[in-house]
This record gives sequence, structure tokens and C-alpha cells, in this order.
Amino acid sequence: MEYVLSTLKPEKVFYYFEEITRIPRGSGNEQQISNYLINFAKQNSLEFIQDDALNVIIKKPGTIGYETAPTVILQGHMDMVCEKNQKTIHDFEKDPIPLFIEGDFIKAKGTTLGADNGIALAYMLSILEDQEHPHPPLEILITTDEEVGMKGALALDGELLEGRILINLDTEEEGAILVSCAGGARVTAKLPLDVISNNNSYETYHLSIRGLKGGHSGIDINMGRGNANLLMGRILYDLSKIVEYDLIKIEGGSKDNAIPRESDAWISISPKDKKKLEEKINQWSSILAHEYHSIDVDIEVKANKVVLANSIRLSKTTKDKILSLLLTIPNGVQSMSPDMPNLVQSSLNLGVVRMEEKHIIFTTAIRSSVKTLKQHMINQLESLFTQLGATIDIYGDYPAWEYKEESPIREIFQKVYQDIYGKDVEVKAIHAGLECGIFAEKLTGVDMVSFGPNMWDVHTPDERVSISSTERMWNYLLAVLREIQ
Repeated sequence: MEYVLSTLKPEKVFYYFEEITRIPRGSGNEQQISNYLINFAKQNSLEFIQDDALNVIIKKPGTIGYETAPTVILQGHMDMVCEKNQKTIHDFEKDPIPLFIEGDFIKAKGTTLGADNGIALAYMLSILEDQEHPHPPLEILITTDEEVGMKGALALDGELLEGRILINLDTEEEGAILVSCAGGARVTAKLPLDVISNNNSYETYHLSIRGLKGGHSGIDINMGRGNANLLMGRILYDLSKIVEYDLIKIEGGSKDNAIPRESDAWISISPKDKKKLEEKINQWSSILAHEYHSIDVDIEVKANKVVLANSIRLSKTTKDKILSLLLTIPNGVQSMSPDMPNLVQSSLNLGVVRMEEKHIIFTTAIRSSVKTLKQHMINQLESLFTQLGATIDIYGDYPAWEYKEESPIREIFQKVYQDIYGKDVEVKAIHAGLECGIFAEKLTGVDMVSFGPNMWDVHTPDERVSISSTERMWNYLLAVLREIQ
């Protein structure tokens, strides 16, 4: 198979990135990529560990003159968010990511790219193979299931690692280093469905929302982008005030850590109400075009008549509960940090609405840099869901990474950036969750920083990574490692 990225530099980094894009590695489907990493270690005669969670640790001694330098942990995650446009034909369990180059960007055709966190893996494999550049003793830590609750990091035995300097490679902004992040949790609610026979005199329509940008539910939550699940709830609630209709099915989003871009609902109405439905959908097309005129400029709302084999509908009681939930559930930014300008402190994202045979599932990602506020949001959801008769499951709880006043590794990153670029690197906190909060608890006294190249629209099919930034941040990493003696 031809390599699309073969002309790019640094050659090894882009070679390994493309290798990785050919291996299935959606969250929960990481056996192949984990085994690939182990085989790489074997081929390069490196010490390795693969634990029960499929986390991989690969160790490499320091180069000449760095044998006694402090051990550095380079860390990233092997899984990726698997999102695609509805019309894109792609099987993430077997198909390579369809890469292409456009100017300074690497993109994928209609799917997520997996640069989050595939570039980190490419960096680490390149360093492990490299025999030219000096570096201290290295422990490469590549975790699983980061995108669905950091399960690999939570399962990791900290005793397997000696290093107390950790460089996390899961940041998406050149010129900035991260020194703090939010904690988080997932809440899934299951609402029982009460179904009854469909009204055979009614006609069925498919309502759809398309064209939203979506985005990362932490990094992009303050961008004001539309949440397709909530917008569908608004439309259905408003429609219920002028038309008697039956709700057959509703679904939207596929990942709780991605702002949902698309939503679908199937309803049945009396033929006499067809015009009212069309007028209401046209009205909402105008409303949303106005509300999101500078944010989600391609938003579309449509209603198309369809024929369904399904002969059941949801009872009015169940329909009313669903509409009530979608209309009132807390979502988006809840509070801003009082200490760091423009930093989101707490947020929620209703990322998934999905129907099963007997239940409708609502999954929300919660983030906060304050533990008590995180619990408050969990309590809010628990109260709302239980009042409506749903059962809830709280999981994937991970801690925040708190800022440290003294950090030698941060000072090295600052010095090296100044030496290379003649300006200060920006020291930032992030609302997204990083595994660093977990490592702070598992690795007593660890000193950490996170950085990476420019990426945009991760967790969406518009994801792209800068080629030139990837090269610059590779050189930055090599320079930082050279400085640690």
C-alpha cells in the first residue's frame, strides 16, 4: 500500500503516524494496536510491559552521557475517537483512515483523523527507534481507553514506572504548555420505554439536523456550537404545541466526549397536519440559521416523508418525558474559572441519545476543575433523571490535575522554547481532561507538563493536524530531552 505521507518531514514521525492510521484503535478495540506496540519493542530489543488493560510500557536506556540522568516518562494514549459523516462509508474496525494532504494539513476523508493521539505515538516510536539524538532514560507509557473515561490510566499499576518526570503529549496547541486540567465523570441514564401500536392512518416523517461543527466536549465547549440533541429537543417540543404527533424514535451523537453534530427523529402525524409540520421545520431552519449565523453556518433542518416497517410508537407519557429531558437538562458551560481568564471551570455535554428495544439512553460527559462542582452536576443529573423514572450509572470518574507552584520540568520547557523561538511559551490550564490528574495520584511527587502540535476540530470528521507544527514540536521535544541531564 502506498504511503500518502512519505514525502513529509520528519520522515519517521509521519511514517509511524501513517502506520498507526492503518490499525483499528477505536476506544475499546485496542488489542491490535497494543500488540503492534509490543512487536515494535521486540523488534528493537527494548524492555516492555503489556498489562491486563492493554496499556504498554516500553523502556529505553539513556544515551551516552545521559545514563544517570533522571528517567523521563513520555506518555500518550493509543485509542482514538471514531466519528464519521453520515454519508461516509467507512468501517473503523478494519478500514485504514483515508488520509490526504491539503496544504499544511493532514486530514481524513469524512472521518476523524486520529491525530489525537496518534501523533504522540508517532513521536514516541520515532524516539525509541532513533539512535542519533541524546536523551535521558525513557519510559514510554501508552494507555488505553483514554477517550471513554481514561480506563487504561485508572487501571495502571504505578509501581511499574520509575520516572518522576512525565511529559504528556496530548495537547493540541503549539506555543503553549499545559500545567493543569479538569477532572470529569460520565453519567448514563436509562429511561424505560412504554410503546403502543402505531396509528395506521398517520404518515411517518424523518426529522434531521445536519451541518453542525461539533467538536471536543472539553476544548470546544465554550465555542457556542450547537448540540444536535438539544436542538432536536427544542424542535420537537415546539412542534408538540401545534401538532398532535407520535414519536417513534430519536437518536443523536455517538460519543459523550464529542459535541453531537447530528440528530434524527421519526414521528408520525395526521396527513392534515403535513403543512403545519413543513411550516414549523422551515421556521426552525430560519431560527437556527439566525442563532448560529457565525458559529454553525451550515446547519440544516429537514423533514422527509418515509415508510417504516416499525409498527410501534412511544406512549404520550414516554414522549413527554423525553421532551422534558431534552428541554431542561443542564448542558454546556456552567461556570468559568475565577482565577484564570477565559478558562471554563465546569461543563456538561449530552453527547449521546440512543434508543434500545426497551430503553432510551442518555449519556453526558461532566468536567470540572473543582471536585465539589463536579459532584454538584452529577447530583443535578441524578435528581432530574430519577424524577422521570430513569436509572443512572456514574462511571469514568477521574481527578483534576492541580497546578504546582514549583515545577523543574515546566522551567525547562520555558527555557528551551525561549532558546529556540526567542519568545515565551504560554503556560495554560485546560478544561479538557488529561490523564495527568490520575498520574498525579499514582506517581507520588511526579512533575508533569503537557504539549503538542497544532490540531483543530478533533473528535470530528474535520479534524486536521499541521504538518509544519508537527515538525517544530518534534524538534522542541528533542531539545527538551537534550536539556534533562
